[in-house]
Amino acid sequence: MRKLNSLVDLSVTLGRLHLPNPILVASGTFGYAREMQGLVNLGRLGGILPKTITKQPRAGNAPWRTVETPAGMLNSIGLDNDGIESFIEKLMPFLASLGVPIVVSVAGRTADEFVELTERLADVEGVAAVELNISCPNVSGGVDFGTDPGMCEDLVRRCRQATNTPILAKLTPNVTNVASMAKAASAGGADALSLINTCLGMAVDWRNRRPLLGNVVGGLSGPAIKPIALRCVYQARQATDTPIVGIGGIANIDDVMEFLVAGATAVQLGTVNFYNPKASMEVLDALPEAFGELDATSVDGVVGTLNTLTPAP
Repeated sequence: MRKLNSLVDLSVTLGRLHLPNPILVASGTFGYAREMQGLVNLGRLGGILPKTITKQPRAGNAPWRTVETPAGMLNSIGLDNDGIESFIEKLMPFLASLGVPIVVSVAGRTADEFVELTERLADVEGVAAVELNISCPNVSGGVDFGTDPGMCEDLVRRCRQATNTPILAKLTPNVTNVASMAKAASAGGADALSLINTCLGMAVDWRNRRPLLGNVVGGLSGPAIKPIALRCVYQARQATDTPIVGIGGIANIDDVMEFLVAGATAVQLGTVNFYNPKASMEVLDALPEAFGELDATSVDGVVGTLNTLTPAP
């Protein structure tokens, strides 16, 4: 029989960012939260990441923008959004009213744009942290800052110097050595590392000899990338002490616990929100019992406790 641990402390700290629990919802999968009100008790979440914001409005990529795969989803949305000013004026007031940490995801075409976006959000009510989306595979130049360690470190450092708001750096798995990128973002001053963004992939209609995505390639997410994400989280944990937010194929309590044991301090649920929007509530309900199985009374007692010397029974 599983043991229920009702006294577990689920609060987590990511650098200067304090969260009530480790369960967040990923950018691009939860809209701007208003759409989810009837399905999710938003106030229970550890944090909400709205859809990525850019300096100017973006129309996004040509359709098709999403394609279902056997174990996940390909997307090539292209950061479709109304721009930073519209976000602050029309969307942040509602998000700020929720009483939940709001981590705003931003993407820039240049380092200067990233810095400008970070500065613009510094004094906006309700913004708990900024996540630098330096790893989107669906826009031109989207992964440049996430694949070159020098560019990554410089960008994070400049954004760090531009604000006192906590900063998360969202890294791509589409690199040869994720540990080097984790070290670079950490050296730049990131409060936490978000791992991983989507894996680059494509889908083909062979009968018509055409790609299914309008942008030809897109980002693969969902259960198919979970083993890759776990590997990246583990390798990043070995390379740096900077807290990690695990992302990639997380859909249930077992997924969450695997990421915590592998080295993540918190997690973001993404693709699962499309087919089971109540997944975050289900995971939150199951956390105390899961912690009880490990005789853990806090998240810190689970994070990075993977034993690589003894094989699983």
